[in-house]
Amino acid sequence: MKPLLFIGIAGGSGSGKSTFTENIKNRFPNEVAVLYHDDYYRDQSHLSFEERCQTNYDHPDSLETELLLEHLEQLGRGEFIECPVYDFTIHNRSDRKKLIEPKPVILVEGILILSDPRLVDLFDLKVFVDTDADVRITRRIVRDVKERGRDLEGIINQYMKTVKPMHNRYVEPSRYEADIIINSGRNPMAFAVVESYLEKLIHEGERREQ
Repeated sequence: MKPLLFIGIAGGSGSGKSTFTENIKNRFPNEVAVLYHDDYYRDQSHLSFEERCQTNYDHPDSLETELLLEHLEQLGRGEFIECPVYDFTIHNRSDRKKLIEPKPVILVEGILILSDPRLVDLFDLKVFVDTDADVRITRRIVRDVKERGRDLEGIINQYMKTVKPMHNRYVEPSRYEADIIINSGRNPMAFAVVESYLEKLIHEGERREQ
């Protein structure tokens, strides 16, 4: 099966883009495949844990976007891919890989996906989740403590050193590449618009295949 549509969902860290992505995935479980740009952080096995902690993970160079583009091209040809899996607790790729099969809709989610012209040109629909900075940092703190084993001091230091300046430099300007800008990953009206669009497209694709 060859994809009918490539969708990019971007926004700052803690903006709610993952929530929006998961809502779409849950609504169309058989028609949507999801790739997370975070899984394409570069392999850093050659560095010590302490050195990996110093990496600027909010800069585009920290991501192997070339591999992501290669995988999207494979999915576009109707081929399966083996997607890397990133482990945030060790700041490195894990030994696991995820098998992703081509689906009618391919979602790509990440903070920097609309800052790369190659990805922007590939996406048929581009969504940016624009959320207040206070909300984003609060969500990031809760997530990093609960899910990634980080301490509060380290989270705040990283936010001030890399997250905030890289957001201002790369993420915020990329919102102007979006076709749709929403103010929350839980915005029901925004979800309804995208849902209706996908329903129409998927239905038309099914009719063509019959």
